[in-house]
Amino acid sequence: MKVLVVGSGGREHALVWKIRQSQRVAHVVCAPGNGGTGEIAENVAIAADDIRGLASYANQARVDLTVVGPEQPLSDGIVDVFEARGLRIFGPTRAAAQLEASKVFAKELLDRHGIPTAAFRVFSEPEPAMEYARAHGGPLVVKADGLAAGKGVSVCRSADEACRALDDTMRARRFGAAGARVVIEECLEGEEVSFLALTDGETVLPLAPAQDHKRALDGDAGPNTGGMGAYSPAPIVTPALNRHIMDDIMVPVIRALAAEGIVYRGVLYAGLMVHGGRARVLEFNVRFGDPECQPLVARLSGDLVELMECTMDGRLAGAAAQWIPRAAVCVVLAAGGYPGEYEKGNPIEGLDLLRDWGNGVVFHAGTKRVDGGYVTAGGRVLGVTGLGKDIRAAIAETYRAVGAISFEGMHYRRDIGRRAVERR
Repeated sequence: MKVLVVGSGGREHALVWKIRQSQRVAHVVCAPGNGGTGEIAENVAIAADDIRGLASYANQARVDLTVVGPEQPLSDGIVDVFEARGLRIFGPTRAAAQLEASKVFAKELLDRHGIPTAAFRVFSEPEPAMEYARAHGGPLVVKADGLAAGKGVSVCRSADEACRALDDTMRARRFGAAGARVVIEECLEGEEVSFLALTDGETVLPLAPAQDHKRALDGDAGPNTGGMGAYSPAPIVTPALNRHIMDDIMVPVIRALAAEGIVYRGVLYAGLMVHGGRARVLEFNVRFGDPECQPLVARLSGDLVELMECTMDGRLAGAAAQWIPRAAVCVVLAAGGYPGEYEKGNPIEGLDLLRDWGNGVVFHAGTKRVDGGYVTAGGRVLGVTGLGKDIRAAIAETYRAVGAISFEGMHYRRDIGRRAVERR
């Protein structure tokens, strides 16, 4: 079996790493890939958003299965194009991908079907949005409607802060066309949880719960990022909370889409705020999270390809996800300045010391292979992912490995997993 993984980040390296472990897979290709994927798979120089180019390659190279990592090609309809050509591909259609591609679509779907989420209003012009913010005061959350690489959400403690975020989003167009509309919603209190599941449009199979760390700095300070680290399992998700999330959020949203003529097949990721034992939806992603994917695949003991095929073929009712009884922690090493401007091309030292790391793996994100070594090539550079008997042990193992790596300007959070340790 030949598998094509679309994307170039840490999530894609993790997917390539796990897919290669399937006994059914003989060859893995990554497009365009990164320095790390090039070590364990064949990189091909096709951009993740070049849908026609990817489809042509899949036809010519006789690819048996394509797995899409990033949200952009999914929202652009890569699944529809591949399926129209008779190519097997894992991921939701363009219509289903609106759950992530449009905050407005997602919020209005939740509202119509009574699925718990924050109260909200939608605005297409900055002046009425600012009037609303001034009338309601803080705290408020301002969200760009479209895709913004995980950076389009501003948590605003005051009306003035909300107005600045609205000006930045709608007038200055910091996020381009994604900011043409905004959602302003109440600021929920509680603890964030990432809840991922596979679904074939009828059955919803939950994966292990995880928690992400979005803010750039320790103590959840600083600007939002694409994610500075993650861990699994998340102790906050008790069996009772798991049932509530499945019964009141995950299954209902799949049924809501079906009722409106949209069959969702693939990964559904719900970003949730948990307070008082109940969860409300912050956002949906229509693919594996990054960096949540890294600790999840590190813990997954079964065949990921088999689970994907069950998802595509409507056979999830008889499937099960198996997890090793260990915790996993991923710490993202970012370039100095991320999520703002950052340098590229800085040599990365210490990776050779972790080549035979028995309790984890270093997933590459923004790296490039140069003269037998690696240099930085993105904002999030590496995802150091360690395993331990529990969260505390996994944290210690991961940070020991982080200590072996260096590059100019390297920045990382030193409190990944703190919430889980405090909860135990």
